[in-house]
Amino acid sequence: MQLRLDEFASTGQRREWRPRVFAAAAAALPFAALAATTAPAVGCVFAAALGWLPGLLRRARAPEVTKDREARIEAIDRLLPQTQCGQCSFAGCRPYATAIVDGRADIDQCPPGGAAGIAALAELLGRARKPLNPAHGIEKPPRVARIVEADCIGCTKCIQACPVDAIIGARQRMHTVIADLCTGCELCVPPCPVDCIQMVPPPE
Repeated sequence: MQLRLDEFASTGQRREWRPRVFAAAAAALPFAALAATTAPAVGCVFAAALGWLPGLLRRARAPEVTKDREARIEAIDRLLPQTQCGQCSFAGCRPYATAIVDGRADIDQCPPGGAAGIAALAELLGRARKPLNPAHGIEKPPRVARIVEADCIGCTKCIQACPVDAIIGARQRMHTVIADLCTGCELCVPPCPVDCIQMVPPPE
């Protein structure tokens, strides 16, 4: 029901309505402004949160995935012969294990491990056994390096080539292989300029 101004005035309250209306309007303005500015902001925050959520979940899961990957690499590395020979086309046994986990290498690329090594890897990974890939070499009986000391010129090239520091000596001094440390990788043989390194059966 709408009250005309003259009727409103006749009640004797004309002098009071304007201040009250103005006061109510003034009081409502901050809330209106807040609603106008807050609603979009809340929407933006909510949308941003939805956008961040997948990333947060991935980061939360990342340590678990990394831990599982490292455990698999470690398990494979333990089955490898640790010759560090590089015949698998990788810089050592650990890089080869990493490549297997990442799907960049197969289990048949390690000649020193031979058929037994392939069988162990197949069982660990739940894969079918396969023969050694001849592109990486052939399986040989265990051997260690031996330096013919009378012919050694002390060039240190074999020392630099050994991945496990199994050769001791100094420049222009006779070099010697520590048989217990030698893995039989044969990496010391090609650099020798006088062919004084032989691969022999390990000592009894």
